[in-house]
Amino acid sequence: MPTRLGPLLGVALAALTVASGATQQAKPHGRLFPPQDLGLLEAPDRDRWQRPDRIMDALGIADASRVADVGAGSGWFTIRLARRVGPQGVVYAEDVQQEMLNAISRRVQREGLANVRPVLGRGPDPRLPEASLDAVLIVDAYHEIEDRIGFLTNVARSLKPQGRIGVVDFKVEGGGPGPDLDERVNPDAVVADAARAGLRMVSSETFLQYQYFLVFAKSP
Repeated sequence: MPTRLGPLLGVALAALTVASGATQQAKPHGRLFPPQDLGLLEAPDRDRWQRPDRIMDALGIADASRVADVGAGSGWFTIRLARRVGPQGVVYAEDVQQEMLNAISRRVQREGLANVRPVLGRGPDPRLPEASLDAVLIVDAYHEIEDRIGFLTNVARSLKPQGRIGVVDFKVEGGGPGPDLDERVNPDAVVADAARAGLRMVSSETFLQYQYFLVFAKSP
């Protein structure tokens, strides 16, 4: 018995080591933001470094616009979009976690905003109305998406012919708030994903301190 136990333990330990190494090497992106940490998205200085008005200006979001906040989380940007588009506009607040949408629904009710439509996304499909949106905003959520090309392809279907997609996410160099460095996505990778999804980059805005901001439109 002892002569067999030693080799068996060695094989088991070796297998565990290989499995552990494979898990670390194949660490998937797409880790969702935990709903219990929503308070972290409400930092009192976020308005200063997020610069929401300039982001909305760059996307041409105005009164009566129809827009989407994809990966809306706590609804921090949703309510600012809702105020910008006014009662004649619509904001689709999309998230793949029902807990987030519940929090957003409570928030817009407190704010007295009647122009927000919660949408429960499913995998790479945000389930937005086709060919009807002036702008789609994806803030601090791109690094959580698994099938990024499929996701952008689906988002593109929701745009009007002149619609725009804005991707805002944290710089890979670090500094300031944001996820761990190994979770961040290089902006060049976003541009490559967008091209494969039939999108072209319109501009790369540089006014954000901690984040990059890429604007895309449908390719001709």
